[in-house]
Amino acid sequence: MTTPQIPEPVSSFIAKVNAHDEQAFLDAFASDGEVDDWGRSFIGRDAIQRWSQKEFIGSQGVLAVEEVQDEGATVTVVGDWRSTHANGRSKFIFEIRDGLFTKMTIREG
Repeated sequence: MTTPQIPEPVSSFIAKVNAHDEQAFLDAFASDGEVDDWGRSFIGRDAIQRWSQKEFIGSQGVLAVEEVQDEGATVTVVGDWRSTHANGRSKFIFEIRDGLFTKMTIREG
């Protein structure tokens, strides 16, 4: 199976998430960035950090990418998410402006 090509800045972001690098994770978001986790919205780096400490980086999550769709300012990644909080095939939709994420939406993959 071929590994899908993941465009930047999403490729670096996934590597940092898989390495559990919280600061690099937060630095990938615009100051007013948003995480939409299955309909729950976390806006701004402080709110994203609080969410992540329990459910994302803090849960030692790792994403094995299976599919990538690159539409320029929007990149969709589908893969197998494994963590101490949640597991399963998940879809991550990244909205990008000036190299930073304005929104990351997480849904069932």
